[in-house]
Amino acid sequence: MSIVTRSRRIFSIVLKSNKNPRWYSSVTANPPKEPIISSSILSDQAASSIPPPPPESAAAAKGGGGQPWSFLKYSIIAAVTGGVATAGYATYAYSLEEVDEKTKAFRASTKVSIGDDLSSFEKFQAMLKSTAMTVPAKLVELYLDLRASTEEHVRGFTEPLSDKLLPDLHPQEQHVFTLVLDLNETLLYSDWKRDRGWRTFKRPGVDDFLEQLARYYEIIVYSDQQAMYVDPIVDRLDGNHCIRYRLSRAATRYQDGKHYRDLSKLNRDPSRILYVSGNALESCLQPENCVPVKPWKCEAEDTALVDLIPFLEYVARHRPADIRPVLASYQGHDIAKEFIERSKEHQRRMQEQKQPGRLWRR
Repeated sequence: MSIVTRSRRIFSIVLKSNKNPRWYSSVTANPPKEPIISSSILSDQAASSIPPPPPESAAAAKGGGGQPWSFLKYSIIAAVTGGVATAGYATYAYSLEEVDEKTKAFRASTKVSIGDDLSSFEKFQAMLKSTAMTVPAKLVELYLDLRASTEEHVRGFTEPLSDKLLPDLHPQEQHVFTLVLDLNETLLYSDWKRDRGWRTFKRPGVDDFLEQLARYYEIIVYSDQQAMYVDPIVDRLDGNHCIRYRLSRAATRYQDGKHYRDLSKLNRDPSRILYVSGNALESCLQPENCVPVKPWKCEAEDTALVDLIPFLEYVARHRPADIRPVLASYQGHDIAKEFIERSKEHQRRMQEQKQPGRLWRR
């Protein structure tokens, strides 16, 4: 075969291979593709491949760490509740002085002296006991301090302003009786209506009553109203300055929801005190010194104060050693009317026997 013929055959084979390129490039140009897996699927598969911890071990780990804290919490709540309950019972059942006396030995037991001759174990026991008792003892002392300060604060509202509400009497007036007068429904009456507001009315005969008895008595006004009300009212009521002193709510004793007049705080001899009021027995802590009169509520024909003048003048002139038995002899009676009846009886006996006598019964 010639060279030309062989060249033509080779050239024809090359042309055929160019027409079908898959024969030599299918392997390199189009390699087989593998499926693509996302990262989320891989992570889920990784997580699912790890087995979860057994539930028993997790619960045990949780419970083991919470039990001590729960025990401590409930112990503190129980201790606080017990302490509050004990303090409440002690406050209700015992006075401050009684609690102080009953706990004195307990508080002193915390002061333990540790001697040098004790062994190390005994010293440790003594120190442990002292430490264990110190906290309750300090709590008791704190309770006593708080209760003392609280009672002192409350006493400022319930007790009279001072143990001596009035200054000392002049030496030349030691024989003078003290006439204590209530204000509302005794010397005057305060009334409120929507169309005119508050109005204060003066009791009939109050001017003559004050002027006449100011010659014999030390006259005091003792009211349960505030000073901002009492002072201007008394200034208008007593134009002739017959009233020496005026006492308001700060001088009363607050008890059982009411303000009481406490005559023992007046700095006067109780045997020489008379308390005149329309509500005497309900507003005074010393009923043996009370002179009850009819409460006045704007009755135009009222004469209670004028009718009482003769009795009070007689007491001031004759000066009994103790006024309390005298007032006790009138108990259950209208003093003004009973005094008139006894005066008539006394005059009748005087005419019959011509002998002096007294107008009160022993």
